[in-house]
Amino acid sequence: ISELKTANNELQIDIERKQEQEEMRTEFLANVSHELKTPIALIQGYAEGLQDNITEDKESRDFYCEVIVDEANKMNKMVKKLLSLNQLEFGNSQVHMERFDMSEVIQSVVDSSSIMAGQKNVKISFINPGPIYVWADEYMMDEVVTNYVTNALNHVKGDNVIEIKEIIQKNGVLRVSVFNSGEPIPEGELDKIWEKFYKVDKARTREYGGNGIGLSIVKAIMEAHNQAYGVKNYDNGVEFYFEMDIKMS
Repeated sequence: ISELKTANNELQIDIERKQEQEEMRTEFLANVSHELKTPIALIQGYAEGLQDNITEDKESRDFYCEVIVDEANKMNKMVKKLLSLNQLEFGNSQVHMERFDMSEVIQSVVDSSSIMAGQKNVKISFINPGPIYVWADEYMMDEVVTNYVTNALNHVKGDNVIEIKEIIQKNGVLRVSVFNSGEPIPEGELDKIWEKFYKVDKARTREYGGNGIGLSIVKAIMEAHNQAYGVKNYDNGVEFYFEMDIKMS
């Protein structure tokens, strides 16, 4: 009887897991279909326009080609992010714990974001305190910082300022925060922004080519590390943060 009850319990768990996976698969397909619908329609429409010689001047043809390339790039980025997120959520992407300088990772992301920041007239403030060594997966932490900074660049308003800080907590933990000036996130949306494909402002998200996946990747990475992450509203903007263990000497 004991063995039967144990087997029955394991079977029930297995059934629930399969149901959950099936629901995730259905939701995933529905979301992907919805996200790809617009860029595919645009590519098809502009390609047919070129094919039918709707425009004869070179400037208009170049514009049509730019739209096609831009939309194809957006789809390519989305598919790559989805593959990365899928691996994380199903535990197929291993966390390689290593010792590295977090300040150097942040500085690298700031440097690579400087061109986009300049184009948007945004000031990125990061006072590099010098080496701070942590234990984490360096590649994944780079991904977290990149997603936070990209998200900040897409939503910054007002003073057009992004502030990145490293704060050493008393419990031997490093907290990294990325603040952007602008409008606070509606309180009812704070828990939802970590969900795949969720967009607070769909029109604005479409404008800069976002797909609502970046913060989902942050969530999956931080949960894989068993570390804290989150978001805080301020009167003049929004702050995203994450934590990791400091390498003690």
